[in-house]
Amino acid sequence: MTPSLALLAAASLVTGLTGTLPAGTTTSEHPAWVVAAVQAIRPLGPAARAAGTGPGRTDVVEHTAAESTADQRRVLGYWTPRRMAAAVPIGLLDELTGMLTEPRVPAGRQAALPGAPSTGSRWTTGGLVSRTTGRVFLTLGGVDFVCSASSVRSANRDLVATAGHCVKDGSGAWADNWTFVPGYDRGRQPYGQFTARRMFVAGPWSRSADDNHDIGMVALNTRGDKHLADVVGFQEIAFGAPRGRHTYGFGFPVDPPYNGEHLIYCSGPVRADPHDQTRNQGLGCTMTAGSSGGPWFNNFDPRTGRGTVTSVNSFKYSDDSNTMYGPYFGDTAKDVYATAERS
Repeated sequence: MTPSLALLAAASLVTGLTGTLPAGTTTSEHPAWVVAAVQAIRPLGPAARAAGTGPGRTDVVEHTAAESTADQRRVLGYWTPRRMAAAVPIGLLDELTGMLTEPRVPAGRQAALPGAPSTGSRWTTGGLVSRTTGRVFLTLGGVDFVCSASSVRSANRDLVATAGHCVKDGSGAWADNWTFVPGYDRGRQPYGQFTARRMFVAGPWSRSADDNHDIGMVALNTRGDKHLADVVGFQEIAFGAPRGRHTYGFGFPVDPPYNGEHLIYCSGPVRADPHDQTRNQGLGCTMTAGSSGGPWFNNFDPRTGRGTVTSVNSFKYSDDSNTMYGPYFGDTAKDVYATAERS
């Protein structure tokens, strides 16, 4: 795993490199990418299986989540307003870099123009993106987390794209209690919650938390017999898109100066990883923890909120807090998507 910082948000503030943990909690209960130290190697659980890597096979790993009615009810019952409110971000990035002690962007800052370049402004113009982008609530290692995700076109009409670390802790555990809240805004859930049915990640992410493949796809259960795409719509998704394109990134960052209650966007050109650690691209962006998994768009129309998803918020380097990196959606991402949309 490259020396980067995943942007997931956890239920308690962690300080320093290993952190001050909640009472009764040990570092072993936190995902390895949270403490940025040693990655524990654990076998896949019995509900997970790899699609295979032989001729004609895809390198995709999948996991059964809440398929039964009882499991769906359990997940929905787990996320009480109190638990959702308690999912506050880890302060790891601040402590490691010492660069973020002063707020860079006033909380809730609004863009003067909907299409203006931004490194982290509140999205105020609505459109499709305000419905298809949402917050994710999940549990890993007994800790409650938040991420971001987006509804994308799929054959099953139930698919969201997010970051791999919002689905599976690298070579470790799969997330539990996974639910998507599209159109989230200041605590409001206008379209309700959609629980996870099946989860999918790339093999390289599942084996070694390879940042090049920090990609997750989650097939959701219906809500009231309605598919996600029928309720909120979907964004287009593409693979192998030209690099260096003007990009819009969205998410729900929680760490200051943000609070996780508003949809935030960044926009501008993307560039190759200057560290040569990954094949990912970087976007000038001050979004913080909680924005992981939020969509990146090419060909985005700020008037309609429509675009084509070509990446997701993934990580930041500890020496560059103002650049967000996202995995390139190439053949591996396409395989993950193709497997997930058929589920």
